[in-house]
Amino acid sequence: MRILVLGGTSFVGRAIVEEALRMGAEVSLFGRGRTGVGLFPELGRLIGDRDTGDYTALGTGSWDAVVDISGYVPRHVGQAMEALGDRVGRYLFLSSHAVYRREGVGPDSDEDTPRRPPVRDTEELTEATYGPCKVACEDDVRARYGARATIVRAGKVAGPHDPSDMFTYWVRRAARGGRVALPADPRQPVQIVDARDLARLVVRLLADDRPGAFHAVGPAEPVTLGGLIEICARVAGSRIDLVRVPDDGLPRFFPLVRDDWASQQRSPARARAAGLPATPLQVTAADVLAWDRTRGESPLTVGFTPEEERARLACRDGSQTVPLW
Repeated sequence: MRILVLGGTSFVGRAIVEEALRMGAEVSLFGRGRTGVGLFPELGRLIGDRDTGDYTALGTGSWDAVVDISGYVPRHVGQAMEALGDRVGRYLFLSSHAVYRREGVGPDSDEDTPRRPPVRDTEELTEATYGPCKVACEDDVRARYGARATIVRAGKVAGPHDPSDMFTYWVRRAARGGRVALPADPRQPVQIVDARDLARLVVRLLADDRPGAFHAVGPAEPVTLGGLIEICARVAGSRIDLVRVPDDGLPRFFPLVRDDWASQQRSPARARAAGLPATPLQVTAADVLAWDRTRGESPLTVGFTPEEERARLACRDGSQTVPLW
Protein backbone atom coordinates (compact mmCIF):
# COMPACT_ATOMS: atom_id res chain seq x y z
CA MET A 1 0.00 0.00 0.00
CA ARG A 2 1.28 3.46 -0.93
CA ILE A 3 0.37 6.06 1.68
CA LEU A 4 0.81 9.84 1.51
CA VAL A 5 0.93 11.63 4.86
CA LEU A 6 0.06 15.33 4.85
CA GLY A 7 1.70 16.91 7.90
CA GLY A 8 4.68 16.71 10.21
CA THR A 9 6.16 13.74 12.04
CA SER A 10 6.72 15.18 15.50
CA PHE A 11 4.00 13.22 17.33
CA VAL A 12 0.79 11.82 15.81
CA GLY A 13 2.30 11.80 12.33
CA ARG A 14 5.37 10.04 13.69
CA ALA A 15 3.26 7.26 15.21
CA ILE A 16 1.23 6.84 12.01
CA VAL A 17 4.34 6.63 9.83
CA GLU A 18 5.98 4.14 12.19
CA GLU A 19 2.88 1.93 12.14
CA ALA A 20 2.49 2.17 8.37
CA LEU A 21 6.11 1.13 7.88
CA ARG A 22 5.70 -1.71 10.38
CA MET A 23 2.82 -2.97 8.26
CA GLY A 24 4.95 -2.85 5.12
CA ALA A 25 3.45 0.25 3.50
CA GLU A 26 5.34 2.55 1.17
CA VAL A 27 5.11 6.03 2.73
CA SER A 28 5.61 9.51 1.28
CA LEU A 29 5.71 12.61 3.48
CA PHE A 30 4.40 16.04 2.52
CA GLY A 31 5.18 19.05 4.71
CA ARG A 32 7.36 22.07 5.27
CA GLY A 33 10.31 19.99 6.42
CA ARG A 34 10.51 21.69 9.81
CA THR A 35 9.54 18.98 12.29
CA GLY A 36 10.98 15.51 12.63
CA VAL A 37 13.46 16.22 9.85
CA GLY A 38 15.94 13.68 11.23
CA LEU A 39 13.36 10.91 11.26
CA PHE A 40 12.71 8.44 8.46
CA PRO A 41 15.64 9.43 6.23
CA GLU A 42 14.78 6.56 3.91
CA LEU A 43 11.40 8.06 2.98
CA GLY A 44 10.61 10.37 0.13
CA ARG A 45 9.86 13.91 1.31
CA LEU A 46 7.70 16.25 -0.70
CA ILE A 47 8.25 19.83 0.45
CA GLY A 48 5.32 22.22 0.44
CA ASP A 49 3.39 24.62 2.63
CA ARG A 50 -0.34 24.41 3.31
CA ASP A 51 -0.47 27.88 4.81
CA THR A 52 0.79 29.47 1.59
CA GLY A 53 -1.00 26.99 -0.65
CA ASP A 54 2.18 25.51 -2.11
CA TYR A 55 1.25 22.01 -3.29
CA THR A 56 3.58 21.93 -6.29
CA ALA A 57 5.32 18.83 -4.98
CA LEU A 58 2.04 16.91 -5.26
CA GLY A 59 1.75 17.55 -8.97
CA THR A 60 2.83 14.03 -9.87
CA GLY A 61 2.54 10.63 -8.27
CA SER A 62 -0.33 8.48 -7.05
CA TRP A 63 -1.18 6.81 -3.75
CA ASP A 64 -3.61 4.23 -2.49
CA ALA A 65 -4.46 6.46 0.45
CA VAL A 66 -3.76 9.86 1.93
CA VAL A 67 -3.73 10.61 5.66
CA ASP A 68 -4.46 14.27 6.35
CA ILE A 69 -3.23 15.16 9.83
CA SER A 70 -2.61 18.87 9.23
CA GLY A 71 -5.87 20.11 7.70
CA TYR A 72 -7.34 22.69 10.04
CA VAL A 73 -9.35 24.98 7.78
CA PRO A 74 -11.37 24.26 4.61
CA ARG A 75 -8.76 25.90 2.36
CA HIS A 76 -6.14 23.39 3.50
CA VAL A 77 -8.34 20.46 2.58
CA GLY A 78 -9.76 21.99 -0.58
CA GLN A 79 -6.35 22.83 -2.03
CA ALA A 80 -4.96 19.41 -1.15
CA MET A 81 -7.88 17.65 -2.83
CA GLU A 82 -7.54 19.89 -5.89
CA ALA A 83 -3.84 19.07 -6.14
CA LEU A 84 -4.36 15.32 -5.68
CA GLY A 85 -7.58 14.85 -7.65
CA ASP A 86 -8.23 11.18 -8.35
CA ARG A 87 -4.61 10.16 -7.92
CA VAL A 88 -5.45 8.90 -4.44
CA GLY A 89 -7.72 6.07 -3.44
CA ARG A 90 -8.95 6.73 0.10
CA TYR A 91 -8.77 10.10 1.88
CA LEU A 92 -8.54 9.74 5.66
CA PHE A 93 -9.04 13.00 7.52
CA LEU A 94 -7.93 13.29 11.14
CA SER A 95 -10.59 15.33 12.91
CA SER A 96 -11.52 16.16 16.49
CA HIS A 97 -14.28 15.80 19.05
CA ALA A 98 -14.50 19.59 18.91
CA VAL A 99 -16.83 19.09 15.94
CA TYR A 100 -19.69 18.05 18.24
CA ARG A 101 -22.37 20.16 19.83
CA ARG A 102 -22.24 20.15 23.60
CA GLU A 103 -25.90 20.68 24.30
CA GLY A 104 -28.04 17.65 25.04
CA VAL A 105 -25.21 15.12 24.76
CA GLY A 106 -24.98 12.33 27.32
CA PRO A 107 -22.49 9.58 28.09
CA ASP A 108 -21.66 7.01 25.40
CA SER A 109 -22.51 9.35 22.53
CA ASP A 110 -21.52 7.92 19.16
CA GLU A 111 -20.31 9.26 15.83
CA ASP A 112 -23.84 10.25 14.79
CA THR A 113 -24.05 12.91 17.52
CA PRO A 114 -25.07 16.28 16.02
CA ARG A 115 -22.13 18.42 14.99
CA ARG A 116 -21.67 22.15 15.25
CA PRO A 117 -22.49 24.32 12.20
CA PRO A 118 -19.56 24.52 9.76
CA VAL A 119 -17.48 27.69 9.55
CA ARG A 120 -15.73 28.73 6.34
CA ASP A 121 -15.27 32.48 6.66
CA THR A 122 -12.24 32.54 8.96
CA GLU A 123 -8.84 30.94 9.38
CA GLU A 124 -8.35 32.28 12.88
CA LEU A 125 -8.53 29.20 15.05
CA THR A 126 -10.03 29.77 18.47
CA GLU A 127 -12.13 27.66 20.81
CA ALA A 128 -15.18 29.02 18.98
CA THR A 129 -13.91 28.31 15.45
CA TYR A 130 -11.61 25.28 15.65
CA GLY A 131 -14.39 22.68 15.81
CA PRO A 132 -16.64 24.32 13.21
CA CYS A 133 -13.70 24.64 10.80
CA LYS A 134 -13.04 20.91 11.26
CA VAL A 135 -16.74 20.28 10.50
CA ALA A 136 -16.35 22.14 7.21
CA CYS A 137 -13.22 20.10 6.40
CA GLU A 138 -15.07 16.84 7.10
CA ASP A 139 -17.95 17.90 4.87
CA ASP A 140 -15.64 18.82 2.01
CA VAL A 141 -13.74 15.52 2.15
CA ARG A 142 -16.99 13.58 2.09
CA ALA A 143 -18.39 15.70 -0.74
CA ARG A 144 -15.28 15.11 -2.87
CA TYR A 145 -14.52 11.46 -2.12
CA GLY A 146 -17.84 10.00 -0.97
CA ALA A 147 -17.40 6.34 -0.05
CA ARG A 148 -13.64 6.81 -0.33
CA ALA A 149 -13.66 9.22 2.64
CA THR A 150 -12.81 8.19 6.20
CA ILE A 151 -13.01 10.46 9.25
CA VAL A 152 -11.17 9.71 12.49
CA ARG A 153 -12.20 11.93 15.39
CA ALA A 154 -9.45 11.70 17.95
CA GLY A 155 -9.84 12.49 21.62
CA LYS A 156 -6.89 13.71 23.67
CA VAL A 157 -3.85 11.90 22.33
CA ALA A 158 -1.07 10.91 24.73
CA GLY A 159 2.28 9.21 24.47
CA PRO A 160 5.99 9.83 24.07
CA HIS A 161 6.88 12.91 21.98
CA ASP A 162 3.63 14.69 22.87
CA PRO A 163 4.31 18.43 22.47
CA SER A 164 1.14 19.48 24.32
CA ASP A 165 2.35 18.28 27.77
CA MET A 166 -1.28 17.71 28.82
CA PHE A 167 -0.75 14.12 29.93
CA THR A 168 2.97 14.54 30.60
CA TYR A 169 2.17 17.13 33.28
CA TRP A 170 0.37 14.58 35.44
CA VAL A 171 2.91 11.83 34.75
CA ARG A 172 5.75 14.07 35.90
CA ARG A 173 3.85 15.57 38.82
CA ALA A 174 2.74 12.19 40.14
CA ALA A 175 6.29 10.87 39.89
CA ARG A 176 7.48 13.63 42.24
CA GLY A 177 5.02 12.43 44.89
CA GLY A 178 3.74 14.32 47.90
CA ARG A 179 0.70 16.56 48.03
CA VAL A 180 -0.64 17.13 44.52
CA ALA A 181 -2.85 20.14 43.81
CA LEU A 182 -5.91 19.22 41.76
CA PRO A 183 -8.10 22.16 40.65
CA ALA A 184 -10.99 19.89 39.66
CA ASP A 185 -13.30 17.18 40.89
CA PRO A 186 -11.24 13.95 41.04
CA ARG A 187 -14.35 12.06 39.86
CA GLN A 188 -14.25 13.79 36.47
CA PRO A 189 -14.05 11.18 33.68
CA VAL A 190 -11.07 11.33 31.36
CA GLN A 191 -10.58 9.90 27.88
CA ILE A 192 -7.15 9.76 26.32
CA VAL A 193 -5.90 7.59 23.49
CA ASP A 194 -2.36 6.34 23.11
CA ALA A 195 -0.85 7.77 19.93
CA ARG A 196 0.23 4.28 18.90
CA ASP A 197 -3.35 2.99 19.21
CA LEU A 198 -4.57 5.88 17.09
CA ALA A 199 -1.93 5.04 14.50
CA ARG A 200 -2.94 1.38 14.44
CA LEU A 201 -6.57 2.34 13.89
CA VAL A 202 -5.65 4.68 11.03
CA VAL A 203 -3.54 2.08 9.24
CA ARG A 204 -6.15 -0.65 9.80
CA LEU A 205 -8.91 1.52 8.35
CA LEU A 206 -6.79 2.12 5.27
CA ALA A 207 -5.87 -1.55 4.90
CA ASP A 208 -9.55 -2.50 5.15
CA ASP A 209 -10.58 0.34 2.81
CA ARG A 210 -13.22 1.25 5.38
CA PRO A 211 -15.37 4.41 5.05
CA GLY A 212 -17.22 6.27 7.79
CA ALA A 213 -16.46 8.17 10.99
CA PHE A 214 -14.73 6.69 14.03
CA HIS A 215 -14.00 7.83 17.58
CA ALA A 216 -10.38 7.26 18.60
CA VAL A 217 -10.69 7.31 22.39
CA GLY A 218 -9.34 5.31 25.29
CA PRO A 219 -8.36 3.82 27.59
CA ALA A 220 -10.16 0.49 27.50
CA GLU A 221 -11.59 0.84 30.99
CA PRO A 222 -13.27 4.10 32.12
CA VAL A 223 -11.02 6.19 34.33
CA THR A 224 -11.42 9.33 36.42
CA LEU A 225 -8.93 12.16 36.62
CA GLY A 226 -8.08 11.17 40.18
CA GLY A 227 -7.65 7.56 39.13
CA LEU A 228 -5.41 8.54 36.23
CA ILE A 229 -3.10 10.50 38.51
CA GLU A 230 -2.96 7.57 40.93
CA ILE A 231 -2.02 5.22 38.08
CA CYS A 232 0.78 7.60 37.11
CA ALA A 233 2.04 7.55 40.71
CA ARG A 234 1.97 3.76 40.91
CA VAL A 235 3.93 3.48 37.67
CA ALA A 236 6.58 5.83 39.08
CA GLY A 237 6.66 4.08 42.46
CA SER A 238 5.70 7.26 44.29
CA ARG A 239 3.12 8.10 46.95
CA ILE A 240 0.74 11.01 46.52
CA ASP A 241 -2.08 12.78 48.30
CA LEU A 242 -4.50 14.58 46.01
CA VAL A 243 -5.61 17.93 47.41
CA ARG A 244 -8.59 19.72 45.90
CA VAL A 245 -7.61 23.37 45.39
CA PRO A 246 -9.49 26.40 44.05
CA ASP A 247 -10.03 26.45 40.30
CA ASP A 248 -10.21 30.22 39.94
CA GLY A 249 -7.79 31.90 37.57
CA LEU A 250 -6.98 28.74 35.63
CA PRO A 251 -6.26 28.80 31.90
CA ARG A 252 -9.12 27.41 29.83
CA PHE A 253 -7.40 24.10 29.18
CA PHE A 254 -5.63 23.11 32.36
CA PRO A 255 -4.19 19.61 31.80
CA LEU A 256 -7.06 17.14 31.26
CA VAL A 257 -9.51 19.25 33.32
CA ARG A 258 -12.89 19.60 31.58
CA ASP A 259 -16.20 20.91 32.90
CA ASP A 260 -18.17 19.04 30.21
CA TRP A 261 -18.05 15.50 31.53
CA ALA A 262 -20.10 14.00 28.70
CA SER A 263 -17.35 14.97 26.23
CA GLN A 264 -15.05 12.61 28.15
CA GLN A 265 -17.40 9.64 27.88
CA ARG A 266 -17.81 9.10 24.14
CA SER A 267 -18.36 5.61 22.80
CA PRO A 268 -15.37 3.86 21.21
CA ALA A 269 -17.49 0.88 20.10
CA ARG A 270 -17.35 1.54 16.36
CA ALA A 271 -13.60 2.12 16.36
CA ARG A 272 -12.96 -0.91 18.57
CA ALA A 273 -14.91 -3.08 16.13
CA ALA A 274 -12.81 -1.65 13.30
CA GLY A 275 -9.52 -2.47 15.02
CA LEU A 276 -8.71 0.25 17.57
CA PRO A 277 -6.50 -1.45 20.19
CA ALA A 278 -6.36 -0.46 23.86
CA THR A 279 -2.91 0.01 25.36
CA PRO A 280 -3.27 -0.12 29.16
CA LEU A 281 -3.05 3.33 30.72
CA GLN A 282 -0.19 2.25 32.94
CA VAL A 283 1.85 1.32 29.86
CA THR A 284 1.25 4.72 28.28
CA ALA A 285 2.18 6.42 31.57
CA ALA A 286 5.36 4.36 31.96
CA ASP A 287 6.46 5.09 28.40
CA VAL A 288 5.78 8.82 28.78
CA LEU A 289 7.70 8.88 32.08
CA ALA A 290 10.69 7.15 30.51
CA TRP A 291 10.64 9.49 27.51
CA ASP A 292 10.27 12.58 29.70
CA ARG A 293 13.31 11.57 31.72
CA THR A 294 15.42 11.06 28.60
CA ARG A 295 14.80 14.66 27.59
CA GLY A 296 15.90 15.95 30.98
CA GLU A 297 12.41 16.88 32.15
CA SER A 298 12.52 20.14 30.22
CA PRO A 299 10.12 22.89 31.39
CA LEU A 300 6.47 22.15 30.66
CA THR A 301 4.19 24.57 28.87
CA VAL A 302 1.04 23.81 30.89
CA GLY A 303 -0.10 23.19 34.45
CA PHE A 304 1.06 24.74 37.70
CA THR A 305 4.63 25.81 38.18
CA PRO A 306 6.05 24.55 41.51
CA GLU A 307 5.56 28.02 42.95
CA GLU A 308 1.95 28.22 41.77
CA GLU A 309 1.19 24.79 43.20
CA ARG A 310 2.68 25.67 46.58
CA ALA A 311 0.53 28.78 46.68
CA ARG A 312 -2.62 26.78 45.93
CA LEU A 313 -1.75 24.14 48.48
CA ALA A 314 -1.20 26.83 51.09
CA CYS A 315 -4.92 27.58 50.83
CA ARG A 316 -5.70 24.05 51.98
CA ASP A 317 -4.61 21.94 54.93
CA GLY A 318 -4.07 18.21 55.18
CA SER A 319 -7.65 17.62 56.26
CA GLN A 320 -8.77 18.45 52.77
CA THR A 321 -6.89 15.68 51.05
CA VAL A 322 -9.44 14.00 48.78
CA PRO A 323 -10.01 10.29 48.13
CA LEU A 324 -9.37 8.80 44.70
CA TRP A 325 -12.19 7.25 42.68
